Amino acid sequence: MRPVWRVADVRAAEAGLMATLPPGTLMQRAAAGLARRCALLLADRGGVYGAPVLLLVGSGDNGGDALFAGARLARRGAAVSALLLAPDRAHAEALAALRAAGGRLVDRPPGRVDLVLDGIVGIGGSGGLRAPAAQLAAGLARCRGRAGERATVVAVDVPSGVSVDTGRVPLTAAGQPAAIHADVTVTFGALKPALVVGAAAPLAGQVELVHIGLEPWLRGTAALQVTERADVTHWWPRPGPAAEKYSRGVVGVATGSAVYPGAAVLSVAGALVGPTGLVRYAGSARAEVLREHPSVIATDRVADAGRVQAWVCGSGLGTGAEAAGELRAVLAAPVPAVLDADALTLLGDGSLADQLRRRDAPVVVTPHDREFARLCGETPGDDRVAAALRLAAWMNAVVLLKGDRTVIGTPDGRVYVNQTGTAALATGGTGDVLAGLLGSLLAAGLGPERAAAAAAYLHGLAGREAAQGGPVTSPDVAAALRPVLAGLGWIGGSTLPGPNS
Repeated sequence: MRPVWRVADVRAAEAGLMATLPPGTLMQRAAAGLARRCALLLADRGGVYGAPVLLLVGSGDNGGDALFAGARLARRGAAVSALLLAPDRAHAEALAALRAAGGRLVDRPPGRVDLVLDGIVGIGGSGGLRAPAAQLAAGLARCRGRAGERATVVAVDVPSGVSVDTGRVPLTAAGQPAAIHADVTVTFGALKPALVVGAAAPLAGQVELVHIGLEPWLRGTAALQVTERADVTHWWPRPGPAAEKYSRGVVGVATGSAVYPGAAVLSVAGALVGPTGLVRYAGSARAEVLREHPSVIATDRVADAGRVQAWVCGSGLGTGAEAAGELRAVLAAPVPAVLDADALTLLGDGSLADQLRRRDAPVVVTPHDREFARLCGETPGDDRVAAALRLAAWMNAVVLLKGDRTVIGTPDGRVYVNQTGTAALATGGTGDVLAGLLGSLLAAGLGPERAAAAAAYLHGLAGREAAQGGPVTSPDVAAALRPVLAGLGWIGGSTLPGPNS
């Protein structure tokens, strides 16, 4: 997992580290890493020597980082110009270094720019960009380099204008982001929330973390954790040499209906790709499920399904009395449960709230934004992390809040973020596949937050894999899960984790 830290934690760590170093050392470390990344980008555009570089420089340390990095590039032969947005508050030592290296000051962007360095506002900023910075940000897309291509924009630490702790991006009067849209963000010492969640995350582009010695000084609990491939590989339950279908776990799937049989077929498809040894289906789409998936044991009702180690409930189930009865039966079972789609709609009136909160077994709910609003009476808003945590505490459940950067919140305040998401998944039925895979991971013994994080990670990769063949449908995503797993080498190996893993 990669930890993500709030501004206050980063500031405290910086203060502790700087007290042990000669003045200016931390800024020089940051500038060196920033200049190195810029030089690599310029190398792909014809080289550093002679490359026109524009620095957008605000007040304070963020502008200082940009100026010192610009000085390093100028010493390598780049033609570096600096546009000072607050000339009387520019970092004096860094500005002197740029001038000594041959950099020049300008009052407007030059005609040709290969690379723009955004040093307007750092982690201390609040609110969106204001004039004239907002106008500069809006015009960056028109900047062209020596070969006529669009200039590469590199943000210093975070894109200027974003809300660093929440990922919120204020809008201009015209409805456009009042923030820099970067191709690359070079961040120092630690990842920040705006780089991984919310509307700000896409504006960061590719994020590179430059280590400046901050890690030992970051104390307390990180705001978020980003799921990585190594985590999912480590968590994935693998059958041991003595395994058989029941010891691997059995997942029950109560989804679909006569109106939505496809939801049952898709959720079962997701479950079959997971690590469990058997899938039991309960519902009125029994015939369709068996036709597509003959290995499944199918019944008409949850009560007749037999023993399972986890339930998946809701996708295409309907919202009538019969569907509500099936949901009650799932909630009454003393095993983990994934609640999706229609199950969330049935929970919206509050009639099952007490039964939900009384459960000892884990629950994972998987709302998209509209389902979240039905449960909470309001949309997640700009702070998706806080929204997921509120719902998790209220429902006493792990919340997988779907989105481009899916957020997973736990009742005790932990947060995981998935970065493999893709817009290709924004099509009907892909959530059914996700729910089935998640239920299979729960039935195999994985803890609810890890199961949710692993399922979201793999689901995102499957969406990307499916998109390689053109427009994506939900069966494509289900089919792509197997090659994704095979490509990551998860074959054979260890024993199953315990129930508290």
